[in-house]
Amino acid sequence: MTETLQGKRIAVVATNGFEDSELSSPAEAVREAGGEVVIVSTETGAPIEGKNGTKVDVDLSSADAKDQQFDGILLPGGTGNADHIRMDKDAVALVKAHVQADKPLGVICHGAWILTDAEVLSGRTLTSYPSLRKDLENAGATWVDEECHCDQGLVSSRTPDDLPAFNAKVVEEFAEGQH
Repeated sequence: MTETLQGKRIAVVATNGFEDSELSSPAEAVREAGGEVVIVSTETGAPIEGKNGTKVDVDLSSADAKDQQFDGILLPGGTGNADHIRMDKDAVALVKAHVQADKPLGVICHGAWILTDAEVLSGRTLTSYPSLRKDLENAGATWVDEECHCDQGLVSSRTPDDLPAFNAKVVEEFAEGQH
């Protein structure tokens, strides 16, 4: 694979309960494209664990993470992960600053919940796991049922079944940079 993301730092914002493939698959796609993956979580000191047992070391706490450090953000799903991470004011602030700076962001499944708390969905179009539709619409978004949707650098997808399309598009958007 080409080194299209050489020199780019991509934050994966997650905590315990993430959907294993929704973190590992996009992170691997970023690495294969030459990018650096930085795992950002609510706390450091111990690995976070996915729903199916995948353990991932945390590189940086959300309290210490600043948007200027990253060229892109990935938000994996997993209902427990998404519900907890959206309650972390530092993670929400990081995501909000990133979207407001028009930097690319990839979100899959339930990961979109944090975007509602960051209040960055007004006028945006995205997809997600279908049960989030009303939450996203209530936050001002237009919801579509598509394998992968891109709205000015905001790449969204529904489920692990959509990962091939999601990974390709999110790497493309990270390579393009700020929109």
